[in-house]
Amino acid sequence: MTEFLTTPQGRRIAYHRTAGQGPGVVFLGGFKSDMTGTKALHLQAWAEATGRAFLRFDYSGHGQSSGDFLDGCIGDWAADAQAAIAALTTGPQVLVGSSMGGWMALLAAKAMPERVAGLVGIAAAPDFTEDLMWASFTEAERAAVMAGRLEQPSDYSDAPYIITKKLIEDGRRHLVLRAALRLPVPLRLLQGTADVDVPPSVALRLLDHADSPDARLLLVKGADHRFSTPECLDLMVAAVEELL
Repeated sequence: MTEFLTTPQGRRIAYHRTAGQGPGVVFLGGFKSDMTGTKALHLQAWAEATGRAFLRFDYSGHGQSSGDFLDGCIGDWAADAQAAIAALTTGPQVLVGSSMGGWMALLAAKAMPERVAGLVGIAAAPDFTEDLMWASFTEAERAAVMAGRLEQPSDYSDAPYIITKKLIEDGRRHLVLRAALRLPVPLRLLQGTADVDVPPSVALRLLDHADSPDARLLLVKGADHRFSTPECLDLMVAAVEELL
């Protein structure tokens, strides 16, 4: 059943919580995705079958949560994630971050380290607003963003991606690959070699940059950004189980 949490900022966050033993597992979705995706539902089915506590939720402006996507930014969504973890889970959690969710998981680990038992990144995309968006834009595209917004076609829906000035400028306040990134917990990164949205170089850079006592990267030949074939879903569960 979908329930709602009002965050300290007054945003209404939709979530689905599965009761079970700890450490729990929290799924953090990607940019413009929601908590009904294949990976989130697969993890919920696994949690129900194994008696593990599990939480999935929608950031503000995503899915069933309040707000307009175009008003949101990295800092807002990170605050949403941290509010959900703080209010809806007990004790340390294994955070599973898909794409942008990987950035959200890293920000949560920095902000509330006592609540994080381990991190699993699936095509994790830290700093993507700067390194994958801004860095790839032409001068004309950068000018459009700075004037307010840029529309780009999306591979995942008929509607275009709209990239706002707020998204880019706020993203710069939350970059994690520029300064020391201490993660005193295990880190597992899963990455497809055929991912054209978040290339394997991002995973390699994060692996190299993160100061974790136990960090590993698994490259899956031919897997794309969705990382949701049966084989990929099995690898995700295996990574979570290893950290538990």
